[in-house]
Amino acid sequence: MSAATKLHKTSWCALRQLQQYRTKATLSGSSASIAKRNDLFNQEQRRQRDAVGRIDKIEVRYLGLPEDVTLVMNSNISTPYNCAQHLSEGHCKRSALALIDGSVPWDMHRPLQESCTLQLLNFHVSEPHPVNKAFWRTCSFMLGAALNRAFKPEAGLQLHSFPGPNIKSGSFVHDIVLQTQNWQPTKEEMRAISAEMVKLAAQDLRIERLDVQQDLAQEMFKDSKYKSEQLPSIAQQTQGRVTLYRLGDHIDISRGPMVGSTSFLGKCTISAAHKVAEEGAAGAFYRIQGVALPSGFQLNHVAFGVLEERSKKPSPARLPNEPFEEQQQLQLS
Repeated sequence: MSAATKLHKTSWCALRQLQQYRTKATLSGSSASIAKRNDLFNQEQRRQRDAVGRIDKIEVRYLGLPEDVTLVMNSNISTPYNCAQHLSEGHCKRSALALIDGSVPWDMHRPLQESCTLQLLNFHVSEPHPVNKAFWRTCSFMLGAALNRAFKPEAGLQLHSFPGPNIKSGSFVHDIVLQTQNWQPTKEEMRAISAEMVKLAAQDLRIERLDVQQDLAQEMFKDSKYKSEQLPSIAQQTQGRVTLYRLGDHIDISRGPMVGSTSFLGKCTISAAHKVAEEGAAGAFYRIQGVALPSGFQLNHVAFGVLEERSKKPSPARLPNEPFEEQQQLQLS
């Protein structure tokens, strides 16, 4: 039995004793709103694929090891991942993010639109900032999915947002609302949320991107008070379009990009939950923070412990209860 499995089982046993907060068995759950949101995502994804029509060929000039090569691909269909498939299995496994024309970070599973140069980025490239930033953003996104698994419906969990990645802060973040004003999580609870992150990584879930019109996004998130409030301002700054991401059946708003799969998450600790403000008569905003390493990176216990302690410090990112400002909200994710 792996260490991650033992951790999950230990945390699960501890949380079963709690009355309000304990882990759920599956990511999907039985929520009708989650099912409808995924149905709408699937329908729009199919509609966009069917709308491609005539397939034009594009030239993708791959720059990198083992050698530069030009690939003939399909416009609006072929993705950087498809290009990696023409190179080697190793390229598919290692490539977390693409770089288009030397400057534009691009999701691995996002269709290429026109002829371009392509670099495939892993976590060992000479300039790692774009892929590190995408990794941090992905961790925040995954944390939202893990939190949905970790709370029972009676906790009244609502995902608010996750601020733009700030690697220098030492933590990735997800802001939530709970229907309690005095939640003080135990170590066992925090370990259980961490274990949910590890489980998501082990499932190797593809992270999908979909750009949709604002009206469809409003329909998808009409049961979410906070997402509904955020969408008009986001769409106003992006010509009426909203970018969504999905892993498993978890869907959220983010401008991206993100890494291509949950499997790029390695060692991970959800380290802190800070109450930042009360919300209404019975609820409160909480900021959940964590730290992680990409898969394959190794740190000894002492060194990672230093990172864990640093990640507990309150993040300087905009607080969820502060006035909603359009330019800041564009950095939402």
